[in-house]
Amino acid sequence: MLREIRERVGDANIYRVYATTFALGVAYGLAISVLAVYLDQRGFGEIAIGKLAAWFAAGLVCNSLLLGWFIKRFSAKTTLVASLFGYAVTISVFPLLGSFAALAAVRFVDGACSVGVWVSSETILLTRARREHKAYVTSLYAIAIAVGYVVGPLAARLATAVMPLAYTFEVSGVLALLTSLYAAFAIERDPKHLPHAQQSVPDSARSSLGELIFRIKTSCFATFAYGYFQASVVLFLPLFLMRSKGITKEQTILIPAFFAAGMLLFSNYAGRVGDRRGHLGVMRVLATIGLSMILAFVFLDAYAWMCAAVFVAGASLASISPVSLALQGVISREHGRATALYNSFYAVGILLGPLVSSVIFEVYGGAAMLFHLAALWTAFVLFSLVFYKDDPAVLRLRTSLERS
Repeated sequence: MLREIRERVGDANIYRVYATTFALGVAYGLAISVLAVYLDQRGFGEIAIGKLAAWFAAGLVCNSLLLGWFIKRFSAKTTLVASLFGYAVTISVFPLLGSFAALAAVRFVDGACSVGVWVSSETILLTRARREHKAYVTSLYAIAIAVGYVVGPLAARLATAVMPLAYTFEVSGVLALLTSLYAAFAIERDPKHLPHAQQSVPDSARSSLGELIFRIKTSCFATFAYGYFQASVVLFLPLFLMRSKGITKEQTILIPAFFAAGMLLFSNYAGRVGDRRGHLGVMRVLATIGLSMILAFVFLDAYAWMCAAVFVAGASLASISPVSLALQGVISREHGRATALYNSFYAVGILLGPLVSSVIFEVYGGAAMLFHLAALWTAFVLFSLVFYKDDPAVLRLRTSLERS
């Protein structure tokens, strides 16, 4: 196993990005697992929680549009370090603020820094990864995130037992600060040339914005759907469980860990199958399984079965993220621009998801909210069938069949 990883990954800087990703995943997991409960205790209702999430997503959207230029101007490594430091500051001050306006402003900056981390990390990975192993490399990246998201909620459970809930955000900030220092000293500067990697194209050969979006549209839809889904369930699934299913606050804190555990155990397998069989086909199967789990979750009452459904949803829907990232990395050679656009769609999903879900939750209830999330994934499955030729593996398979 270790030998296979060394052969497929190769570049030591990729491992350092994994380490950075894991540490930040723990920091994210600490904060995310208590966010909805903390805001609920502060007296914020579903609509207000949704609006705060929208401010976070607005930061994602605004900064993601600039990151292609920023990375080209200052490098992916510089962007990564600056974004990590910015996240450390914003998450630390979050519990110190009282008004909605101040919380919204901090969440906006939090979103801008978070997307900076994602785009710069993914740009480093796609630039340094070999074409034939991109999904494998990005799946290990997803595993690093997932391990952090498993450890984070577990650490939050321990932390909330010995300290006030608000202190969890401070712990997250300290960990993010240490991570920024590690990235600054451990990761090498962006390479000017890698023989095995796809390089950035000259300005004269750059695609227009519309052409680039159309080229990577299936990856963009997938990441939009995942951002929409993830942002919605992180905020409102704990409230649905407590109010409709009778689940305790302590039990809801562990729910993200089961989701991340599913991603942890399955995303690498999904990535390897995607590299061999075609990324888009794998994404379609995963989405079908995931939407089935969303529908089943409405009718489950036992906590153990809920955890099992969340685990399968993580194994399927969360595994789509690294595979879709690899697909856009294979389709486009403009890694900085394409990755920034890809994350823009993810950000728009995070922006719209909580806003729409909060209204549906408050007016029609948690079950209706879950039904509309399942409908979104159904739309993606249909979209992937219409544009199945977007996956280069389809052309390779057709060429192989014609030759035989």
